[in-house]
Amino acid sequence: MATWQKLSPSPIRVLVANGHTLFRGALCGLLESGGFDVVGEASDGQTVATMAKQTGADVILLDMAMPRQNAIGILKELSIDKTPARTLLLTASLQRDEVVRALKLGACGVIPQDATPQHLFDSIRCVMAGQYWVGRDNVSDLVKALREDGAASDASRQRQFGLTPREMEIVTLIVAGYSNPDIAQRFSISEQTVKHHISHIFDKVGVSNRLELALFAVNHKLTEPAS
Repeated sequence: MATWQKLSPSPIRVLVANGHTLFRGALCGLLESGGFDVVGEASDGQTVATMAKQTGADVILLDMAMPRQNAIGILKELSIDKTPARTLLLTASLQRDEVVRALKLGACGVIPQDATPQHLFDSIRCVMAGQYWVGRDNVSDLVKALREDGAASDASRQRQFGLTPREMEIVTLIVAGYSNPDIAQRFSISEQTVKHHISHIFDKVGVSNRLELALFAVNHKLTEPAS
């Protein structure tokens, strides 16, 4: 069982920041039914940082599209204020560039609005335990890698992670959205061989799924646009 699944029975204090009144109210009710303590509600971005201080929230559940100040601006303000609360972004869609930027600015996780209640509860407990969450997964190692300095050249990155030329080509195609059958056809190899390559890539860079690999590859500039 993961560390975040063994938290003490003391309720996690959550600040819900969402510009839609009905949706915000529904979220608060859902969280309270799940055993969380909703300590405040913010309806616009300019009040989030202040409310985080006033309420002593453990976790801020922050809508990516807040009115008056967007999530990126809020994350910058929270970082400047050294707010101890951990921020979990709620978004309508997982846009790769936005996810990477948010994580670099201090967000501890990103969860889609269509996630199940259990995934929402798990994600809050996960970030409260000092880990990270992207989509529907705990991805602590990924986020640590995302926050590393990316000053090395592309060639040195390739050597660092031990990727072969073929594996680099496959990474590029995965980031471009190619499926396993597409990749197999492109290189005239079997789908099973593609799966073996991808498994080796996951092991070398320390990720466990295609989304994590795509985020990792973009942040470390491992790819070039597929032709």
